[in-house]
Amino acid sequence: MDSFKRHWWKGLGVILLIYTIIAGFLIQVPDLPIIHQSIRNLFFHVCMWFSMIFYFGVSMVYSIRYLSGFKEDNDRVADEASHVGLLFGLLGIVTGMIWANFTWGKPWVNDPQLNGAAVSILVYLAYRVLRNSLDEEHKRAKVSAVYNIFAFVILVIFLFILPKMAEGSLHPGKGKDETMTVKELDNTMRLVFYPAIIGWIILGGWILQLRIRIRKLSDQAFED
Repeated sequence: MDSFKRHWWKGLGVILLIYTIIAGFLIQVPDLPIIHQSIRNLFFHVCMWFSMIFYFGVSMVYSIRYLSGFKEDNDRVADEASHVGLLFGLLGIVTGMIWANFTWGKPWVNDPQLNGAAVSILVYLAYRVLRNSLDEEHKRAKVSAVYNIFAFVILVIFLFILPKMAEGSLHPGKGKDETMTVKELDNTMRLVFYPAIIGWIILGGWILQLRIRIRKLSDQAFED
């Protein structure tokens, strides 16, 4: 019973993802021009991006917490959350390229949203390089924390602000295109879309918990 109380959220995540996969392929979806049945990728591609942003946000918050008290645990969470964010970011890129190939005939086009996504991923890959390039533990944590804060600001600018201001964007929901914003979603799709976001975020939390446990064991073994 105690184990169930501690891990109920994992079961919820599994149930939501199973529901997402089954319902995502079986429900009736609106037949919109150009995208047609490929709109089902919304439950995967877009939710991957939501999860990426969520865990990059978690990483930033724990970087701020580290700078306010210099506790090693906060730096550890910030570091591992960035790994989870990158995982979802790369999955978002791959699922987006698959969608683009069906919709636009090629996996990548010169589009503000796509270019902004690529820049955001590169910024966080640079964060990984930065961490690995500094040997002194406390210096690495401090410099990485400061960089992490600016990295999230850059992500917001390149994913939300610049694509929204751009004209002629091919990406649905960006520029002047309002056909596929969340507020315009079909009600049937909402029944899958919102649970999908929660399910993928819970999966990310599970991965994060495992990574933190492994990291702690690794650090303890190194100290011994």
